[in-house]
Amino acid sequence: MARQYHRGELAVQNRAELAHQASHALAGIGGTVPPIAAAFLADQRMIVVGGTDAAGRIWATQLTGAPGFLRTPDPTTLTVDAVPHPKDPLAEVLGGPATVGMIAIEPATRRRMRLNGRSTPVDGGLRVDLDQVISNCPKYIQKREVRTLRETETAPASHAVTRGTSLTPAQQAALRATDTFFVATSDGSGNTDASHRGGNPGFVEVLSPTLLRWPDYVGNAMFLTLGNLELRSAAGLLVPGWDNGSTLHLSGTARTVWDTAEISRVPGAQRLVEFTVTDVVQIDDAVPLRWSAPAYSRFNPPVS
Repeated sequence: MARQYHRGELAVQNRAELAHQASHALAGIGGTVPPIAAAFLADQRMIVVGGTDAAGRIWATQLTGAPGFLRTPDPTTLTVDAVPHPKDPLAEVLGGPATVGMIAIEPATRRRMRLNGRSTPVDGGLRVDLDQVISNCPKYIQKREVRTLRETETAPASHAVTRGTSLTPAQQAALRATDTFFVATSDGSGNTDASHRGGNPGFVEVLSPTLLRWPDYVGNAMFLTLGNLELRSAAGLLVPGWDNGSTLHLSGTARTVWDTAEISRVPGAQRLVEFTVTDVVQIDDAVPLRWSAPAYSRFNPPVS
């Protein structure tokens, strides 16, 4: 994947009148993991991975492990000592060679970094040959402290799976209450990216059982996600259950809303994104991590 903007990203940057700012932000996209980033990855307990299944649907999932489960044996390689649960929508995809987008996030320090490349299963985990390494700012990350199962005295995992083509009332309520989700997209060539979205509870609107909308706040002007959507509307969302280890996976299509009247109704919004749900997978107790209640980012705009 070239370390330059593709035509979808350039189109959004120009329409948003932020091409000059984006040209400076390009310095944040590299092809290798610097030592300070390698040390950051080695401390992490989770990484979000996006990929595309055989039907062309994009999904995002979460892999977890003890610190050290992410390693960089060299500056262009990431190893992940974890694979998805067999019922995960990306389990089959990551069981073979795949193009993936990833984001490692540390809620306790509000740090994150994105890594995109090509994964291969190896020794019960993944080897990812990296094409892009992207530094990101800490805006809109809610601060959380990690806990273990033992500390929270959680019962044994059930891994119950719920599948559907629309959101249940409980899933709708969870989305209205969430302060964080992750979104995976890909460009016209299949190069995948995973990104973070955060805000105060209520920043995700549930317009119907199959339609979501959220604001696109001020960012780094790269528009890696919206640029991909210019070329390919497919997208996948992951909504983590921070307090119970569940994962809500949504696949569907997304589009950017540029209508100024609509945007003006949402505090802090520079644009809006509408997501049409086509497939839903919810896994209870999907991951062993539990997290504390959030301290909301001071950058979060109010929610009307």
